[in-house]
Amino acid sequence: MATSDLDELLAILDLSSLGDDVFLGAHPHKNPPRTFGGQLMAQAFVAASRTLVHNIAPSALSVHFIAGGDPGADIEFHVVRLRDERRFANRRVDAIQNGTLLASALLSYTSAGSGLEHNVSMPDLPGPESLPTIDELLIGYEKVVPGFVEALRPIEWRYTNDPAWIMREKGGMQTTNQVWLKADGAMPDDPVLHTAAMVYSSDTTVLDSIITTHGLSWGWDRIFAVTVNHSVWFHRQVDFSEWVLYSTSSPVAAESRGLGTGHFFNPIGEVVATVTQEGIVKHFPGNA
Repeated sequence: MATSDLDELLAILDLSSLGDDVFLGAHPHKNPPRTFGGQLMAQAFVAASRTLVHNIAPSALSVHFIAGGDPGADIEFHVVRLRDERRFANRRVDAIQNGTLLASALLSYTSAGSGLEHNVSMPDLPGPESLPTIDELLIGYEKVVPGFVEALRPIEWRYTNDPAWIMREKGGMQTTNQVWLKADGAMPDDPVLHTAAMVYSSDTTVLDSIITTHGLSWGWDRIFAVTVNHSVWFHRQVDFSEWVLYSTSSPVAAESRGLGTGHFFNPIGEVVATVTQEGIVKHFPGNA
């Protein structure tokens, strides 16, 4: 029985096998109106990883969202084995609910050995321990962003900047959003679950910079947003029991579509993952 939000996340990542590379994924008890994309991606990643023949690290995940999921029904994850070699593997995962294809994911796994190494510099920001908790940042904004207040929170967040709803009240704008993240509790000694928790978290703030660049915020402004596709490149194994910095920005928005990009940095400043997400984002001026 799950006793915390993290326990509940780990429980829904513990997929049931239906045989023939088909897995069943449940929803948590706290949900948005449609299945949270981060949940679906994390479950698809676990499903693919549980079918590997060799112990190979993940290198990339790309998900295209096709239809919204119903939180009241389980999701089947159908894994197709595209390639299995000692150093390379590929999988496709179709997420299906009641006969409807919700999303299709492609995953690659690579074990190519050592090579050239470099990465962008980690931003010089305050450490997480000195920053307010997400619960503290939501005080007084319960009616502005009720979806955030009531959401499942298995991940501890520490914003280095004002979150969108506070920025908006101050009348500011910002082109980057940088948040410290880690599991809110003990994580199992399983690298697949550490990576899955990061994939889950990668869907939390990546689109924020699209709207904060324009001084807008969820809750205060009438905004419609839905993810079209989401990709993650895995550079190093993440330890999600330790703080990682998720630094995101938006290089472009046009034709009602916006792109968010980001990097996850480990505590010593190494890039562990790179994220891109495209969403349909529309703003309807006027009072919400």
